[in-house]
Amino acid sequence: MRSTFGGIEISKRSLFTQQAALHTTGHNIANANTKGYSRQVVNMVAARPIEYPGLMRSDVPGQMGQSVEFDHIKRIREKFLDNQFQNENKNLGDWSIRKDTLDKLESIINEPSDTGVRQTIEGFWNAWQELSKSPENTTARVLVKERALAMTDAFNQTARQLKDLSNDLTENIGVKVTEANQIINEVAKLNEAIFRVEGLGDDANDLRDQRDLLVDGLSKIININYTEEARGYTIRMGNTQLVAGNQPAAPLTTAGIQAAAAAGGNLNSGEIYGMIQSRDYYVANYQYQLDSMLSTLVQGDMKVTLPAGMVVPQGATLNVVQPDGTSLPQQFGGPTIGERTLANSTEVIVKGFNGLHELGYTGAAGLTSGIPFFSMKPGAAGFTAESVTVNPAIVSDVTNVSTSTRTYLDTDGIEKVVKGNNEMALLIAGLRNTRVGFDPNATGRPALKDGTLDEFFRSIVGSLGVQAQEANRQATNQQMLVDQVDSQRQAVSGVSLDEEMANMIKFQHAYNAAARAMTTFDEMLDKVINSMGVVGR
Repeated sequence: MRSTFGGIEISKRSLFTQQAALHTTGHNIANANTKGYSRQVVNMVAARPIEYPGLMRSDVPGQMGQSVEFDHIKRIREKFLDNQFQNENKNLGDWSIRKDTLDKLESIINEPSDTGVRQTIEGFWNAWQELSKSPENTTARVLVKERALAMTDAFNQTARQLKDLSNDLTENIGVKVTEANQIINEVAKLNEAIFRVEGLGDDANDLRDQRDLLVDGLSKIININYTEEARGYTIRMGNTQLVAGNQPAAPLTTAGIQAAAAAGGNLNSGEIYGMIQSRDYYVANYQYQLDSMLSTLVQGDMKVTLPAGMVVPQGATLNVVQPDGTSLPQQFGGPTIGERTLANSTEVIVKGFNGLHELGYTGAAGLTSGIPFFSMKPGAAGFTAESVTVNPAIVSDVTNVSTSTRTYLDTDGIEKVVKGNNEMALLIAGLRNTRVGFDPNATGRPALKDGTLDEFFRSIVGSLGVQAQEANRQATNQQMLVDQVDSQRQAVSGVSLDEEMANMIKFQHAYNAAARAMTTFDEMLDKVINSMGVVGR
């Protein structure tokens, strides 16, 4: 039945509800710039009427309403947009790392430019060309030595930078794994906190925002998918479970994450995947390309046509090219010039720059045949861009540079070198245009199967440019997609100050009206209590 004081109760409920709406509006405004915050709204419902259907229902006509209440405060969030954002975010993490790595590789290779490796290679070949013009000139020999040192130093520096970049990526993988583990543990703790708060019937809106923000961050590091269950989020990376309610799985490890990134593994995108791919594919590949180029230059099989009249050093073996394309070893062990002199121009296969240099004669005193021009640094297992250097014997004495292919007998019958002969210097200078095979084992890994050394290096630079352009395009497109989805999320979940100010005015007027209604009911009761029933006093 109706109550005399029902009006006061109606006004009170209205005051409390509008006050809650004002508080929530203030909370939204305060967090307008808080990252990951979702706007909240008070869900208002009409209070249960006093004349509710039942056996004891009074016979008063009509059903008197009992004001307004709010049953919960909900946050505005669209899970579909969250899933879209995380799917695009993982690809952004992958391509942004690849783009950054390839940008660094372009800076390391530094081509085309006037200060890159290719310029030092050009200078090396040009120095040999100058030496062929004046083979007895000591200054020209010094220039060859210095240009060779500049070239090997450039390759050494490039190799060290690639190695440092690879080490940096490995270190960053460990850092990102640690960060992912921290996020996973935080999500598990928030799962437990949300379960406890909502188990009491409250809304853990702010805690849910914190958890979703962590999941957004995790989605950029590794590819994840998640479902919401009774105890909170269950998060997986492929088939690997990371979080189940308040229980995080075993921590991720660097070794485990790298195994998960293998072909067909559970890790297939995200920043960590981008780092692994950048290190094991991009950086390792360019290290391999430079090593292949240096190994081929120093000791790879090269076809060279030796001039007629060349005197082969005693004990040397020439791999003479046969009509069918194969080579046949021929040793020159005769002591006399005639036995070691080539009657005709002869096509042979030499073992790279070193093999050709050893077939010539140096400017040192006596009959001195060539020595290997390039050598390895102490402790190196083979010729690589990092280990190659100029033979210390040549660095200390430039007369050990080979330029001549001819000898003669002096009046005393002693064999001596024709110092002014430049045929070996010309042969070496011609190596810059010699086509060589860079993939003798048919692995398919070198950037170019066969060609000149300059063509091989240009193919490396061209490949890097194309890969960097593609990574830049992909990263730009992914950033646009992420920004687009995030804008859609903000349109749904973000705080609009204009809208909140309008709501504030609306709730303020409702609050004032409820207060005015309570004042009216109070005046009515005052009349009933203090002014009625005074007749006959």
